[in-house]
Amino acid sequence: MSSSSADVLKISILGNESIHVGFHLLPYIFKTITTTLPSSTYVLITDTNLSAIYLNDFKASFEEAASEADNKARFLVYEVAPGEGAKSRKVKGEIEDWMLDNKCTRDTVILAFGGGVIGDLTGFVAATFMRGVKFVQIPTTLLAMVDSSVGGKTAIDTPHGKNLIGAFWQPSYIFVDLAFLTTLPTREVSNGMAEVIKTAAIWKDDDFALLESRSAEISLAASSRPTGVPTAGRFVSDRSHAQSLLLQVVSGSIYVKAHIVTIDERETGLRNLVNFGHTIGHAIEAVLTPAMLHGECVSVGIVLEAEVARQLGILSQVAVGRLTRCLQAYGLPVSLSDRRITALPASSQLSVDRLLDIMKIDKKNSGPAKKIVLLSRIGKTYEEKASVVADDVISKVLCEAVTVKAATPTKSPITMATPGSKSISNRALVLAALGKGTCRVRNLLHSDDTAVMMNALVELKGAVFSWEDGGDTIVVEGGGGILSTPAKGKELYLGNAGTASRFLTTVCAMVSGSASSERSTVITGNARMKQRPIGPLVDALTANGAKVKYLESTGCLPLDIDTDGFRGGHIQLAASVSSQYVSSILLCAPYAAEQVTLELTGGQVISQPYIDMTIAMMKQFGATVERQKDEQGNLLDIYVIPKCTYVNPPEYSVESDASSATYPLAIAAITGTTCTISNIGSSSLQGDARFAKEILEPMGCIVEQTLTSTKVTGPPVGTLRALGNVDMEPMTDAFLTASVLAAVAVKPCLPERKVEGLPETASRIYGIANQRVKECNRIQAMRDQLAKFGIETDEFDDGIIIFGKPEASLFRGASIHCYDDHRVAMAFAVLSCIIDETIIEEKRCVEKTWPNFWDDLQNKIGVAVEGVELETHNQASTSAKPVSPIDQSQSDRPIFLIGMRGAGKTYVGRMAADILSGQFTDADDVFAQESHQTVSEFVAANGWDEFRKKETEILSKFVEEHRGNHVIALGGGIVETETARETLKAHVAKGGHVVHVTRALEDIEAYLDSIGNTAVRPNWGETFADVFKRREPWYQACSSHEFYNVLEAVGGQTHEEHTKAMRAECGRFFKFITGRESNRPRLSVGNPTSFLSLTFPDVTPALIHLDELTEGADAVEFRVDLLSTTGQAPTRPALPPISFVAKQLASLRLATTLPIVFSVRSKDQGGMVPSDNAEAYGALVRLGLRCACEYVDLEVCWPEQLLDSIVQLKRETHIIASWHDWTGDMAWDGEEMKAKHVLCEKYGDVAKIVGTAKSGLDNAKLAIFVGEVQSHPGAKPLLAINMGAAGQLSRILNPILTPVTHDALPSRAAPGQLTAREILQARALTGSLPAKKFVLFGSPIAHSVSPLLHNAGFATLGLPHTYRLHESEKVDQGVLEVIRSPDFGGASVTIPLKLDIIPHLDSVSEDAKIIGAVNTVIPRGGKLHGENTDWQAIHQAAAQNLDADALSYGSSTALVIGAGGTCRAAIYAMHKLRFKTIYLFNRTPENAAKVKASFPESYNIAVVTSLSSLPEAPVVVVSTVPGNSLTLDTFSQGIYLPSEVLSRPKGVAIDLAYKPHMTALLHAAEKKEGWKVVPGVEILCLQGFKQFEEWTGKRAPQKKMRKAVLDKYFA
Repeated sequence: MSSSSADVLKISILGNESIHVGFHLLPYIFKTITTTLPSSTYVLITDTNLSAIYLNDFKASFEEAASEADNKARFLVYEVAPGEGAKSRKVKGEIEDWMLDNKCTRDTVILAFGGGVIGDLTGFVAATFMRGVKFVQIPTTLLAMVDSSVGGKTAIDTPHGKNLIGAFWQPSYIFVDLAFLTTLPTREVSNGMAEVIKTAAIWKDDDFALLESRSAEISLAASSRPTGVPTAGRFVSDRSHAQSLLLQVVSGSIYVKAHIVTIDERETGLRNLVNFGHTIGHAIEAVLTPAMLHGECVSVGIVLEAEVARQLGILSQVAVGRLTRCLQAYGLPVSLSDRRITALPASSQLSVDRLLDIMKIDKKNSGPAKKIVLLSRIGKTYEEKASVVADDVISKVLCEAVTVKAATPTKSPITMATPGSKSISNRALVLAALGKGTCRVRNLLHSDDTAVMMNALVELKGAVFSWEDGGDTIVVEGGGGILSTPAKGKELYLGNAGTASRFLTTVCAMVSGSASSERSTVITGNARMKQRPIGPLVDALTANGAKVKYLESTGCLPLDIDTDGFRGGHIQLAASVSSQYVSSILLCAPYAAEQVTLELTGGQVISQPYIDMTIAMMKQFGATVERQKDEQGNLLDIYVIPKCTYVNPPEYSVESDASSATYPLAIAAITGTTCTISNIGSSSLQGDARFAKEILEPMGCIVEQTLTSTKVTGPPVGTLRALGNVDMEPMTDAFLTASVLAAVAVKPCLPERKVEGLPETASRIYGIANQRVKECNRIQAMRDQLAKFGIETDEFDDGIIIFGKPEASLFRGASIHCYDDHRVAMAFAVLSCIIDETIIEEKRCVEKTWPNFWDDLQNKIGVAVEGVELETHNQASTSAKPVSPIDQSQSDRPIFLIGMRGAGKTYVGRMAADILSGQFTDADDVFAQESHQTVSEFVAANGWDEFRKKETEILSKFVEEHRGNHVIALGGGIVETETARETLKAHVAKGGHVVHVTRALEDIEAYLDSIGNTAVRPNWGETFADVFKRREPWYQACSSHEFYNVLEAVGGQTHEEHTKAMRAECGRFFKFITGRESNRPRLSVGNPTSFLSLTFPDVTPALIHLDELTEGADAVEFRVDLLSTTGQAPTRPALPPISFVAKQLASLRLATTLPIVFSVRSKDQGGMVPSDNAEAYGALVRLGLRCACEYVDLEVCWPEQLLDSIVQLKRETHIIASWHDWTGDMAWDGEEMKAKHVLCEKYGDVAKIVGTAKSGLDNAKLAIFVGEVQSHPGAKPLLAINMGAAGQLSRILNPILTPVTHDALPSRAAPGQLTAREILQARALTGSLPAKKFVLFGSPIAHSVSPLLHNAGFATLGLPHTYRLHESEKVDQGVLEVIRSPDFGGASVTIPLKLDIIPHLDSVSEDAKIIGAVNTVIPRGGKLHGENTDWQAIHQAAAQNLDADALSYGSSTALVIGAGGTCRAAIYAMHKLRFKTIYLFNRTPENAAKVKASFPESYNIAVVTSLSSLPEAPVVVVSTVPGNSLTLDTFSQGIYLPSEVLSRPKGVAIDLAYKPHMTALLHAAEKKEGWKVVPGVEILCLQGFKQFEEWTGKRAPQKKMRKAVLDKYFA
C-alpha cells in the first residue's frame, strides 16, 4: 500500500464529494491535488507558527507527489503573522502583490493551511486574484474543520467589525486531517467543540446525545497521540476506537453544515441556523478578543441564546440544562461570570449596552431588528431561520440583576408545578447509580447541583447517564455499587453544592481499590464550600476505619479520601448540624463491608423529615431500614441497614421541590391572590410541604391541601398576621420565605403564638441554627437585607425575630445582595412583588434549584421582571472608576488588616474606616468582650493554643459579614494557625481584601521597645526578629495587598503636612482596592497623556521637588530596576531588596497624588534587572500589584506561565504589557512586530511597544502600524514610540502615556526622551494641539485675577492657550458667539450669569443642579457641559485642614453664614463631608428658610436665628457674606461673631470673601489654637485649579499658579 493511500470519509457539498476526512493525510492530500488540480504554481499560505512545525513535511509530501505525477509545478510559500490581525485589507494586498511579483497566473492553486483566519483570508485572495482561482482548505484547528472551512464564506475584518468584506468562494477540496488536532492545546480543541455541539443542537439530537454521554472519550481522542505506529489511524484497520469516535462526531458536524450550505449557499435563510449562539457570542468576542477564543465566546452565546428562547416560552429548561452541561463537559465557559472571563481586563467592558450596540452590526439583521436563532428543542430550531427578538428580551438575559415590578400577579388564579426536588433528585441519582439495572428518572431537577452530582458519579465510573423524551427523562444505567477513582490528577469539583459534597464523601469512601488506578479521590469546591462544615461526617467515617485527610482547613473541603474505607458495623454520628450527614451514610450503608448500625448522637437531630425521606426512597430501591425502639416503643435514633444491592425500579418520578413551592405560594399570600401547586401535597416526603398549613394558614391565608396538591389564597394586601413563636426546624430552608412575609405582617399573631416581651406584630422563628452554615449565614443575610427596607430584626442562637411594618412605610429602591444563595434571591423576589424598585443582584444564583425562576415568575405567575445592569462595567478599559474582575459578591465583605504588632494597623485602619464611611474594629477588643479577659490574662490562664482557637473563631464570624466599609485589624499572630491562614486565603481567593500593613523591621522593633510590654499583650517568648521572620511569608500568602506605613515626614514635609499626605494616600489606597475610585487618567487619542520616568537610584532626596518635576505629566513611572540602596546608579544588573522598593514607593506616594506606573525593566529590555531570573522579576512585579499601583508594566518577553500568573493577580491595577526593541532590527511593518502586539494585547489593559528609529521613515511606519492595529474592534490603548533622536517625532505624536523626562533628572530613561513641556509645545507647533481661548463671563470682573491664574498654568505646561475677560451682565449674543466658537476652550462664570448660562448648555452636572448654579463651562465632544467647582474648592479646603476625628461619619456640625448664591455651594460641600447637622444663619431668617426648603431633608439643615446660642459648636464655619459683614465688635453695625462659634478645640474657618485677606472670622479663628483659616483668595485658587484640570485634562501646576495670583494680590 503506497504512502499516499488513506481511508477517508467523503462528504458531499453542493453536489461534489469535496470534503475528505481522515487521519495523517498529507501524502494523500498532495497526491489528490497534483492529479486532479494540475497547475503551474501551487501557493501555500500559512502562519509563522505552523510553518515552523509542518513546512518541511509539506514540502516533502509535495515533492513526492509531484515526482510521482511528473509534475514540474512550483511550490511557493507565504507566511503571515498568527492572529486575527492578518485578516486585513493590508495583508490581503501584500499577498496579492507577492503573487504578482512571483508571476502567478490564473491556473494557480492556493492552499490555505491553518485555522479560520488563514482560511478566510486565503479564500478571499483566491476569490479575487485574477478574478478567481482555485483553492484548497487544509484546516488545522477543530473550529476551522467544522465551521469556517466549510461553506465557501471568505472574508477579512474592518474597523467596523469582523468578516464584513468578503465573498462566497467554494474551495475545490477541504481536507480535514484530524491528526493535526493532537498537536493543538486542549483549549483549542475545546474551542472547536463549541461549534460541534452547536451543530448537533440545531439539527441532530442523536449526535447531541452522543456528545453528552461520551465527552471524556471524545476529548481524549482529540488530544492524545496514538502510541506505536506514528501514522496510526490513516487506515480503518489501524484506527483506534477513540479515533473512530472522534471521526464520527466531527464528520457528523461537517455533514450538517454541508447539508445546510447545499440548500442555502448564499445565506438567505436556512444557513443562518449555523449562527446559533453567534449573535450574542460574536458581540462578546468583539470585546474579549483575542484573550477569549471564538468557540469560547460562542459557547457563552449558545447558553444565553437558549435562555432567550426559554424566556420566550419556546424552549424548556431541560434543554438549557443539557446544553450547559454538555458545553461544560468540554471545558467551555457557559456564562460571563466564568473566572476565565472575569479575570480579563476587557471584561469590564461587557456592559449590556455595549453588547447590544455591537449586535446591531450583524449580517442576519433586517434593519435595526436583531435576529437570533431560537431552539425549540435539542435538534430542532423554532424557525428554519433566525428570528427577530426585541432588545428588552436580550437585555434581560444579559443583565446580572433583575427588578421585579410590584403588581398583582396577572395569571391569578395560578396553577403550576415547581421544578423537581433538589433533595429527592440528588438522592435518586445516588440510588440509581449504585443500583443494578436501568432506571428512567422523570422530573429530575436540571440545575447546577444535580449537574455536579451527575458529573461526579460519571468521574467515579459509577453509572452511565443518557436522555430520552427530549431530555425530560434521564436514563441511569446503574453500576451496582462498583466505583473507581477518577483519573490521575483529576479532582471532583463540586462548586457550592452542599448536598453533593456530603453524599459523595461517603460514596468516595466505598470506592473499590481493586477497580482503581489511584488510591484516593479528592473532592473540593468553591471558596464558600471550603467554609461549610463536614467534620462530623468525616469524624464518623474515620472512626469507622476510613482514611480521610483535610487538605486545607480542618472540618471543611477539600478532602482526600482513600479507597476501600467504608467498613461498616456500628457507626456513631453527630447529627445536630446537618441531616445530610445521616443521609450520606444511610445511602451507602448497604454496600459497607459489614452490616451498618447507625447511631445518631449530639442531642436533637436536625431536619428529621429529610432522614425519613432518605429511608423511604431507599425502600423504593430495595433496601429496608429498621429504626429501633426502646422498651416503651419510643423511636430511638438508631438505624439498622441491611447489606444488599439496590435494585433499580424501571421508572422513578421525582416529586416537585417543596422549598421552591413556598415562593409562588408566598406570592399569593403577600399579594392577596390564589396559587395552586399541582404536585405537592400532604403526602409529600419533604418537610417544606408543611409550609402552607403551618406558616401561611396562621398568617391569615386560606389553605386547601390534598394528598398531591396545595392551594393558597392570600388575605387582602397589608392584612397578613404575624407568626409569633414558630418552630421551623422541620422546614428550615423555608424560613427565608417566612421572613419576608413576616416583614410586612402587621396584624397581631394568633394568641397561642404570642411571645412574652415581644410586640404582637413580631415573628420569632426558631429551630433554624443549621441555616448559619448553608450557602451563606442565612440568618445574618436576612437581617442585613431586610434592614435595607427599614425592617428591624434580632437574632438568637437558633433563630431570628422580625418586627413587621406596614408595606407603605418600607424603603423603596433597595438593592439586594444574594450571597450567591438561591433562596435569598427567591425570597426577596416575593417581597419585591409589593415593594417596587427593588433590585435583586446575582439573579443567576437561582440556577441552583430553579434555573428558569425569573421566566416562570413572568410567564406563569404574571409578575413582570426587567433586567438591571449593575454599575460593574465600564466602556473604557482605562476609565476613571475601574471595576474589578473579581467576584463582585465580595464588594461588601469586610477589609482585614494583618501584620506585626507595631506596624500601624490601628492607625491605618481607623483612617481607612473613616474614609470609607465605615466602622473600625480591633479584633483584640472583640476578643476581650467575648472572653471578659485581656489577651494577656487569657493566654496566662489557657495557653496560646486555646487563644489561637478563639481568635480564629472570631475571624470566621467576621468573614461572614457583609459590610464592605468595615475595617478589621486582626492580631499579629492570626497567621500562626493553619485554619486562620486558610480562612484568609479563601477570603482573598473569592475577591475579598486582606491588607498586610507593614513597616521596616527596625522601625517596628524600635516602636515596640519604646512602649515596652503592656498588660494587654503578652510576651512572645522569643525574639522579635524570629517572630517577624516566621510570620512574614504567611502575611504575604494570606493577603491581597500591602500597605507600607511611612511614619516619618518626607520631602521636607511638616508633621501636619505628613499627616495630611498619609490620609490622602490611605484614601487613595482603600478606595482604589475596593473599586470605589481611581485616579487613572482617561486614555484616548483625544486626551494625550504622559508619565514622568523617574531615574533616581533613591527617590527620597528628590521628593521635595516632585511637584515641579511632574508638571505636565499625568502619572509617574517608578523605575524599580534603577533603584539602589547605595544611592548610586546601578552599573550592572542587580535586584533591589523588596523591602527597600516598598519603602521607596510608599515615600513617593506621600509626595504626589499622581498615579504610579510601576516598572521593572530587565536587562534585555533596556533596564537593570537580570533577564535570567523570572522568579525574582515576578516577585518585584507582584509587589507593584500588592501595593495597589494604578499601572504595572509587564514585559511580554517572559514565559507565558509567569505572565498568566501575574495577570490573574491584577485586580484593580491595569497592566501595561510591554515590548522594547533596543536593536532596531524589528520593523514596524514586519510580522514579528504584529506578533508582539498580539501578545501585548493579550496580557495588557494597555499595550506598549517601543522600537528604535534609524531614520524618520521609521516614524511613518510606526504611524501606519498604529493606525492599522487600532482600527480593529476592541483594540486596547496603544503606547507606541521609537527611541533615539530620530524617533522623537513619534513621542510627540503618541497620545497614550508618553514617557517624558525633566531637565532636573539625573538621566533620561531612554534615548530621545523629551520633557512634558517640550512635547506639548511641539504638539502645538505641529497643529495636533490647537490653541484654545478661555474666558471669564460676568460683571463686574475688571479686577479679576483669573487671567493671571490660568495663563500662568498654560505657560508653565507649555500649552498654547489664552484666558481673557468677557464682561457682560447677561447672556447676550456676544457670550453665545464665544461659547459657540470653534476655538472655545472653556469658561469661568461669575455673578450675575451663574444661573442664566444654564439654558444654553447641553448638560449640567448633578452637583450644579442641586446647587442651582454653574461656574464652569466645559466643551465635551461638541457639547457644552456645566459644572460647579465652588463647592469642590470649599470641600477641599475643609477636608484638607480638618482633623481626622472631626471628619468621622456623622459626628460633627458645620455652620454656614449667609443665604446668598454661594451659600448653596457651601451647604452642598458640608453635606458631602457628611456633617450630621448644617446650621444656616442669615440676618434675614426668611431667606435662610427658603434656602433650607430647597434642599432635601436628608441634608439636616437647621436655620438658627442667633450665633450666640448654637445648639452645638461647629467644627467648620463658612462665611459667604461680604468681607466687611462680620464683626468682632458688639457695638459695630455688622453681624456680631461671638467667641462661642469657635469654641471647639479644633476647626476650620473659611471665608469666601475675596477681600480683605483677613476678615473678622479669619482674625478670630487665627487666634484660636487648633483652628485653621482659609481666606477667599485661596478658595478662588482652589476652584480655579479644578477648572484648569477639567479644561485641559492636566494637573494644575498649583504652586506657580497660586504665586501668580498672590503676587498680584499683595502687590
